[in-house]
Amino acid sequence: MSERQSWFEGWRLLAALILTLLVLTFWIATMRQFEVEGVRMVIRFTARSSLALFCLAFSAAALARLWPTAWTHWQRRNRRYLGLAFAASHAIHAVAIVAFANIDPAGFAAATSAASYIFGGLGYAFIIAMAATSFDRTAQMLGPRAWQTLHLTGGYYLLFQFTVSFGKRVADMPLYALFLIPLLTVFALRIAMAPRGRPVAAG
Repeated sequence: MSERQSWFEGWRLLAALILTLLVLTFWIATMRQFEVEGVRMVIRFTARSSLALFCLAFSAAALARLWPTAWTHWQRRNRRYLGLAFAASHAIHAVAIVAFANIDPAGFAAATSAASYIFGGLGYAFIIAMAATSFDRTAQMLGPRAWQTLHLTGGYYLLFQFTVSFGKRVADMPLYALFLIPLLTVFALRIAMAPRGRPVAAG
C-alpha cells in the first residue's frame, strides 16, 4: 500500500528549509551589522541547525523500523532532502567560517588548530561526497554497495565529529551537554536496530 504524502515533502521541503536557513542567517548577521560577533553567531546557529538536520536524516531508517508512525514514515521518505538540507546548512557554516577568518584573522587563528583543519576537512569531504551521491543517477553510477559504504561511514564519522565538537565545550558551558542528547540517541537507535537481520540503511 502506498504511503500518503503531504505537500511539504521532497524538493518543496528542501527549498523551504534552505530558504529558512538563509533568512535566519541574514537576520542573525544583521543583528550585529555583519561584524565579527554577528558572523560568530551565524557559525554557532548553523552548527546547531546542521546538528538537527543531520540527526533527522541519519536516524530516519532506524526510527521508521522501530517506531512506525506517520511522522517517522514522512521522515524516512524525506531523508534525502533532510540530508541535502544538512549539507546546505553546513555550506552556510563554511561561508561564515571563511568570513570569520577574513574579518578577524587573529581570533580565527586562536579558535582553530591543525586538528580542526584535518578533521573538519575530512568531515566536509564526506558531506560533499554524500550530497553528490544523493541523487538517483549519481547513486546508480556509484553502485549500491559503494553507496551504502560511503553513506554509513560518512554518517558515523559526522556523528563522531559532532559529538566531539559539542562535547569539548561542555566543561566550559555545561548546557552544551543538551546537544549531546540527540547525538547519543541517534547512535543508540542505530546500534539497537542494526542486528535485526541486516544493517540499518544510511538514512
